[in-house]
Amino acid sequence: MKRLYASRIPLYLSVLLLASLACSLPMLASNQQNTPTLTVEAPILPSPAATATATEVPSPTAAPPTATIAVAHAFFPSEKAKSGQLIYDPTCVDTAAEQRAPYGDSYKVNLFERPFLQDMSYIPDLDIANFNLGMDDKFYYISIGLVGANPNNPLGILYAVELDLDADGFGDYIIVARPPHNVEWSTDNVQVWQDQDHDTAGLSAEKSDAPLPGNGYETLIFDGGRGAKDDPDLAWMRINAGKNAAVQFAFKRSLAENRFMFGVVADAGWMDIAEMDYADRLPKEQAGSPIKGDAEYPLKELFAVDNTCWQAQGFTGNYEEPKRCPKK
Repeated sequence: MKRLYASRIPLYLSVLLLASLACSLPMLASNQQNTPTLTVEAPILPSPAATATATEVPSPTAAPPTATIAVAHAFFPSEKAKSGQLIYDPTCVDTAAEQRAPYGDSYKVNLFERPFLQDMSYIPDLDIANFNLGMDDKFYYISIGLVGANPNNPLGILYAVELDLDADGFGDYIIVARPPHNVEWSTDNVQVWQDQDHDTAGLSAEKSDAPLPGNGYETLIFDGGRGAKDDPDLAWMRINAGKNAAVQFAFKRSLAENRFMFGVVADAGWMDIAEMDYADRLPKEQAGSPIKGDAEYPLKELFAVDNTCWQAQGFTGNYEEPKRCPKK
Protein backbone atom coordinates (compact mmCIF):
# COMPACT_ATOMS: atom_id res chain seq x y z
CA MET A 1 0.00 0.00 0.00
CA LYS A 2 2.79 2.41 0.86
CA ARG A 3 4.42 1.56 -2.44
CA LEU A 4 1.30 2.41 -4.35
CA TYR A 5 0.99 5.75 -2.56
CA ALA A 6 4.61 6.46 -3.05
CA SER A 7 4.25 5.76 -6.75
CA ARG A 8 1.37 8.17 -7.05
CA ILE A 9 3.20 11.15 -5.58
CA PRO A 10 5.38 11.85 -8.64
CA LEU A 11 2.31 11.54 -10.86
CA TYR A 12 0.37 13.95 -8.70
CA LEU A 13 3.19 16.40 -8.66
CA SER A 14 3.45 16.25 -12.49
CA VAL A 15 -0.26 16.99 -12.83
CA LEU A 16 0.02 19.97 -10.52
CA LEU A 17 3.02 21.29 -12.46
CA LEU A 18 1.24 20.99 -15.76
CA ALA A 19 -1.85 22.71 -14.40
CA SER A 20 0.26 25.52 -13.05
CA LEU A 21 1.97 26.04 -16.40
CA ALA A 22 -1.30 25.91 -18.27
CA CYS A 23 -2.72 28.68 -16.12
CA SER A 24 0.31 30.90 -16.52
CA LEU A 25 0.68 30.66 -20.35
CA PRO A 26 -2.40 32.73 -21.36
CA MET A 27 -1.39 35.46 -18.99
CA LEU A 28 2.10 35.52 -20.41
CA ALA A 29 0.74 35.73 -23.94
CA SER A 30 -1.69 38.40 -22.89
CA ASN A 31 1.06 40.42 -21.28
CA GLN A 32 3.20 40.19 -24.43
CA GLN A 33 0.35 41.37 -26.68
CA ASN A 34 -0.57 44.32 -24.48
CA THR A 35 2.95 45.61 -23.97
CA PRO A 36 3.06 49.04 -25.73
CA THR A 37 5.73 49.61 -28.39
CA LEU A 38 7.68 52.85 -27.97
CA THR A 39 8.28 54.64 -31.29
CA VAL A 40 10.84 57.45 -31.26
CA GLU A 41 10.39 60.02 -34.06
CA ALA A 42 12.90 62.70 -34.96
CA PRO A 43 11.59 66.16 -34.05
CA ILE A 44 10.41 68.31 -36.99
CA LEU A 45 12.24 71.59 -36.87
CA PRO A 46 10.53 74.63 -38.38
CA SER A 47 12.26 76.08 -41.45
CA PRO A 48 13.60 79.66 -41.33
CA ALA A 49 11.00 80.69 -43.90
CA ALA A 50 8.20 79.28 -41.72
CA THR A 51 9.40 81.06 -38.59
CA ALA A 52 10.10 84.39 -40.25
CA THR A 53 7.43 86.98 -39.76
CA ALA A 54 6.09 89.20 -42.53
CA THR A 55 8.15 92.08 -41.25
CA GLU A 56 11.34 89.97 -41.35
CA VAL A 57 11.01 89.08 -45.06
CA PRO A 58 12.37 91.87 -47.26
CA SER A 59 9.90 93.02 -49.90
CA PRO A 60 11.13 93.37 -53.50
CA THR A 61 11.96 96.86 -54.61
CA ALA A 62 10.46 97.94 -57.92
CA ALA A 63 12.99 99.10 -60.49
CA PRO A 64 12.67 102.79 -61.27
CA PRO A 65 11.08 103.48 -64.65
CA THR A 66 13.42 104.22 -67.51
CA ALA A 67 13.47 107.91 -68.19
CA THR A 68 11.92 108.85 -71.52
CA ILE A 69 13.38 111.83 -73.27
CA ALA A 70 10.62 113.88 -74.84
CA VAL A 71 11.41 115.01 -78.35
CA ALA A 72 9.96 118.31 -79.49
CA HIS A 73 9.02 118.11 -83.17
CA ALA A 74 8.52 121.07 -85.47
CA PHE A 75 7.37 119.16 -88.55
CA PHE A 76 5.45 115.89 -88.97
CA PRO A 77 5.14 113.74 -92.08
CA SER A 78 1.81 113.71 -93.86
CA GLU A 79 -0.86 111.24 -92.76
CA LYS A 80 -1.68 110.67 -96.43
CA ALA A 81 1.76 110.37 -97.91
CA LYS A 82 2.02 110.45 -101.67
CA SER A 83 3.27 107.31 -103.37
CA GLY A 84 5.23 106.90 -106.56
CA GLN A 85 5.83 104.23 -109.18
CA LEU A 86 5.94 100.71 -107.79
CA ILE A 87 9.19 98.80 -108.17
CA TYR A 88 8.61 95.06 -107.80
CA ASP A 89 10.92 92.65 -106.05
CA PRO A 90 10.92 88.84 -106.50
CA THR A 91 8.95 86.98 -103.83
CA CYS A 92 9.13 83.44 -102.52
CA VAL A 93 5.49 82.89 -101.59
CA ASP A 94 4.86 80.53 -104.52
CA THR A 95 7.99 78.43 -103.95
CA ALA A 96 8.09 78.51 -100.13
CA ALA A 97 6.65 75.00 -99.85
CA GLU A 98 9.62 73.81 -101.90
CA GLN A 99 11.98 75.65 -99.53
CA ARG A 100 13.58 77.74 -102.23
CA ALA A 101 13.65 81.16 -103.84
CA PRO A 102 12.59 81.19 -107.49
CA TYR A 103 15.34 83.67 -108.51
CA GLY A 104 16.51 87.14 -107.49
CA ASP A 105 19.43 86.12 -105.27
CA SER A 106 22.72 87.24 -106.84
CA TYR A 107 25.45 87.00 -104.24
CA LYS A 108 28.17 88.58 -106.37
CA VAL A 109 26.33 91.92 -106.46
CA ASN A 110 24.97 91.82 -102.89
CA LEU A 111 21.40 91.11 -103.99
CA PHE A 112 19.56 88.81 -101.58
CA GLU A 113 16.27 86.96 -101.81
CA ARG A 114 16.47 85.06 -98.52
CA PRO A 115 13.24 85.45 -96.52
CA PHE A 116 13.98 82.07 -94.91
CA LEU A 117 15.44 80.89 -91.64
CA GLN A 118 18.49 78.68 -91.71
CA ASP A 119 16.28 75.58 -91.91
CA MET A 120 14.55 77.14 -94.98
CA SER A 121 11.36 77.97 -93.09
CA TYR A 122 9.63 80.80 -94.96
CA ILE A 123 8.94 84.15 -93.21
CA PRO A 124 6.49 86.22 -95.32
CA ASP A 125 7.01 89.31 -93.13
CA LEU A 126 10.59 89.37 -94.42
CA ASP A 127 9.60 89.02 -98.06
CA ILE A 128 9.61 92.38 -99.85
CA ALA A 129 7.02 92.51 -102.64
CA ASN A 130 7.49 96.08 -103.85
CA PHE A 131 8.65 99.55 -102.87
CA ASN A 132 8.11 103.10 -104.07
CA LEU A 133 9.02 106.71 -103.39
CA GLY A 134 6.77 109.73 -102.97
CA MET A 135 7.40 113.27 -101.77
CA ASP A 136 5.96 116.54 -100.60
CA ASP A 137 7.62 119.88 -99.98
CA LYS A 138 9.42 118.71 -96.79
CA PHE A 139 9.78 114.91 -96.90
CA TYR A 140 10.53 111.95 -99.10
CA TYR A 141 8.36 108.90 -98.38
CA ILE A 142 9.55 105.38 -99.10
CA SER A 143 6.93 102.67 -98.77
CA ILE A 144 7.65 98.94 -98.58
CA GLY A 145 5.02 96.36 -99.48
CA LEU A 146 5.45 92.93 -97.88
CA VAL A 147 4.01 89.52 -98.65
CA GLY A 148 3.25 89.20 -94.92
CA ALA A 149 1.06 91.44 -92.80
CA ASN A 150 2.95 91.70 -89.52
CA PRO A 151 6.09 93.89 -89.51
CA ASN A 152 6.20 93.31 -85.75
CA ASN A 153 6.86 89.61 -86.28
CA PRO A 154 8.21 88.01 -83.05
CA LEU A 155 11.52 87.43 -84.82
CA GLY A 156 12.19 91.15 -84.51
CA ILE A 157 12.73 92.48 -88.03
CA LEU A 158 14.92 95.45 -88.92
CA TYR A 159 13.70 97.49 -91.90
CA ALA A 160 15.97 99.98 -93.61
CA VAL A 161 16.46 102.35 -96.54
CA GLU A 162 19.88 102.76 -98.15
CA LEU A 163 20.75 106.03 -99.91
CA ASP A 164 23.51 106.41 -102.49
CA LEU A 165 24.02 110.10 -103.23
CA ASP A 166 26.51 109.80 -106.09
CA ALA A 167 25.21 106.65 -107.81
CA ASP A 168 28.46 104.72 -107.41
CA GLY A 169 26.96 101.65 -105.69
CA PHE A 170 28.40 102.58 -102.29
CA GLY A 171 25.74 103.46 -99.72
CA ASP A 172 26.24 106.87 -98.11
CA TYR A 173 23.39 106.78 -95.57
CA ILE A 174 21.15 104.10 -94.11
CA ILE A 175 17.89 104.84 -92.29
CA VAL A 176 17.21 102.02 -89.84
CA ALA A 177 14.05 101.16 -87.91
CA ARG A 178 14.38 98.52 -85.23
CA PRO A 179 11.41 96.82 -83.54
CA PRO A 180 8.97 97.37 -82.02
CA HIS A 181 7.49 99.38 -84.86
CA ASN A 182 4.79 102.00 -84.33
CA VAL A 183 1.53 102.32 -86.23
CA GLU A 184 1.70 106.12 -85.94
CA TRP A 185 4.53 108.22 -87.30
CA SER A 186 7.39 108.05 -84.81
CA THR A 187 11.11 108.71 -84.54
CA ASP A 188 11.51 106.55 -81.42
CA ASN A 189 13.32 103.53 -82.87
CA VAL A 190 14.73 105.22 -85.96
CA GLN A 191 18.40 105.90 -86.58
CA VAL A 192 20.38 107.38 -89.47
CA TRP A 193 23.94 106.19 -90.01
CA GLN A 194 26.54 107.48 -92.44
CA ASP A 195 29.48 105.79 -94.14
CA GLN A 196 32.31 108.29 -94.07
CA ASP A 197 35.14 106.06 -95.24
CA HIS A 198 33.52 104.72 -98.42
CA ASP A 199 33.64 101.00 -97.66
CA THR A 200 30.03 99.82 -97.63
CA ALA A 201 30.53 98.01 -100.95
CA GLY A 202 33.97 96.69 -100.15
CA LEU A 203 36.51 97.29 -102.91
CA SER A 204 33.99 97.22 -105.74
CA ALA A 205 30.23 97.65 -105.91
CA GLU A 206 30.15 95.29 -108.88
CA LYS A 207 31.17 92.08 -107.10
CA SER A 208 31.69 90.32 -103.79
CA ASP A 209 35.12 91.04 -102.34
CA ALA A 210 34.81 88.50 -99.51
CA PRO A 211 36.36 87.91 -97.16
CA LEU A 212 37.05 91.60 -96.61
CA PRO A 213 36.98 93.40 -93.24
CA GLY A 214 35.18 96.72 -93.02
CA ASN A 215 33.04 98.85 -90.76
CA GLY A 216 30.11 99.56 -93.07
CA TYR A 217 27.92 102.40 -91.86
CA GLU A 218 29.95 103.60 -88.90
CA THR A 219 28.79 107.13 -87.97
CA LEU A 220 25.52 107.76 -86.14
CA ILE A 221 24.03 111.11 -87.14
CA PHE A 222 20.45 110.69 -85.88
CA ASP A 223 19.19 108.67 -82.91
CA GLY A 224 15.46 109.16 -82.67
CA GLY A 225 15.92 112.93 -82.39
CA ARG A 226 17.35 112.58 -78.87
CA GLY A 227 20.94 113.56 -79.66
CA ALA A 228 22.10 117.03 -78.74
CA LYS A 229 22.93 117.79 -82.36
CA ASP A 230 20.05 115.84 -83.92
CA ASP A 231 17.52 117.43 -86.19
CA PRO A 232 14.50 116.02 -84.30
CA ASP A 233 12.46 115.70 -87.50
CA LEU A 234 15.06 114.10 -89.77
CA ALA A 235 13.67 110.56 -90.10
CA TRP A 236 10.42 108.80 -89.22
CA MET A 237 8.78 105.41 -89.62
CA ARG A 238 5.34 103.82 -89.28
CA ILE A 239 3.74 100.49 -90.22
CA ASN A 240 0.49 99.31 -91.78
CA ALA A 241 -0.10 102.62 -93.52
CA GLY A 242 -2.22 101.12 -96.29
CA LYS A 243 -1.94 99.19 -99.55
CA ASN A 244 1.68 98.73 -100.65
CA ALA A 245 2.84 100.42 -97.44
CA ALA A 246 3.25 97.75 -94.76
CA VAL A 247 6.34 99.72 -93.74
CA GLN A 248 6.75 103.40 -94.50
CA PHE A 249 9.69 105.75 -93.95
CA ALA A 250 9.77 109.53 -94.15
CA PHE A 251 12.97 111.55 -94.19
CA LYS A 252 13.70 115.19 -94.78
CA ARG A 253 14.54 116.12 -98.34
CA SER A 254 17.63 117.92 -97.10
CA LEU A 255 19.24 114.56 -96.25
CA ALA A 256 19.46 113.40 -99.87
CA GLU A 257 18.77 116.62 -101.78
CA ASN A 258 17.33 115.97 -105.26
CA ARG A 259 19.54 113.29 -106.80
CA PHE A 260 20.21 109.84 -105.36
CA MET A 261 19.61 106.11 -105.62
CA PHE A 262 17.75 104.16 -102.96
CA GLY A 263 16.98 100.56 -102.02
CA VAL A 264 15.23 98.84 -99.11
CA VAL A 265 16.11 96.01 -96.72
CA ALA A 266 14.26 93.59 -94.41
CA ASP A 267 16.61 91.81 -92.04
CA ALA A 268 16.09 89.39 -89.14
CA GLY A 269 19.44 87.64 -89.52
CA TRP A 270 22.64 89.55 -88.96
CA MET A 271 20.93 92.95 -88.50
CA ASP A 272 24.38 94.51 -88.40
CA ILE A 273 24.83 97.62 -90.53
CA ALA A 274 28.54 97.70 -89.68
CA GLU A 275 28.88 94.49 -91.72
CA MET A 276 27.26 95.86 -94.87
CA ASP A 277 27.64 94.91 -97.64
CA TYR A 278 27.16 91.37 -96.35
CA ALA A 279 28.45 89.85 -99.60
CA ASP A 280 31.84 91.41 -98.91
CA ARG A 281 32.17 89.87 -95.46
CA LEU A 282 32.08 86.13 -96.14
CA PRO A 283 32.37 83.91 -99.22
CA LYS A 284 29.29 82.42 -100.80
CA GLU A 285 30.43 78.97 -99.71
CA GLN A 286 29.87 80.05 -96.11
CA ALA A 287 26.77 82.13 -96.82
CA GLY A 288 24.85 79.40 -98.66
CA SER A 289 22.17 79.89 -101.28
CA PRO A 290 18.34 79.80 -101.44
CA ILE A 291 18.38 78.59 -105.06
CA LYS A 292 17.97 74.85 -105.51
CA GLY A 293 20.47 73.53 -108.01
CA ASP A 294 23.09 75.98 -106.77
CA ALA A 295 26.15 74.21 -105.41
CA GLU A 296 25.84 76.21 -102.16
CA TYR A 297 22.18 75.37 -101.45
CA PRO A 298 20.73 75.55 -98.79
CA LEU A 299 21.29 78.65 -96.67
CA LYS A 300 24.16 78.54 -94.21
CA GLU A 301 25.51 81.57 -92.32
CA LEU A 302 23.61 84.30 -94.18
CA PHE A 303 19.84 83.92 -93.88
CA ALA A 304 16.66 85.85 -93.01
CA VAL A 305 17.43 88.86 -95.19
CA ASP A 306 15.77 90.35 -98.27
CA ASN A 307 16.93 93.44 -100.11
CA THR A 308 16.22 95.08 -103.45
CA CYS A 309 17.96 96.61 -106.41
CA TRP A 310 18.36 100.40 -106.21
CA GLN A 311 16.08 102.87 -107.93
CA ALA A 312 17.14 106.30 -109.24
CA GLN A 313 15.53 109.52 -108.09
CA GLY A 314 16.10 112.90 -109.73
CA PHE A 315 18.20 111.72 -112.68
CA THR A 316 17.95 109.44 -115.71
CA GLY A 317 21.42 107.96 -115.95
CA ASN A 318 22.34 105.13 -118.30
CA TYR A 319 21.12 102.15 -116.24
CA GLU A 320 24.69 100.97 -115.86
CA GLU A 321 24.96 102.40 -112.36
CA PRO A 322 26.00 99.67 -109.88
CA LYS A 323 23.07 97.97 -108.10
CA ARG A 324 20.52 99.92 -110.14
CA CYS A 325 17.23 98.25 -111.03
CA PRO A 326 17.03 97.19 -114.69
CA LYS A 327 15.20 99.36 -117.19
CA LYS A 328 11.59 98.31 -117.77
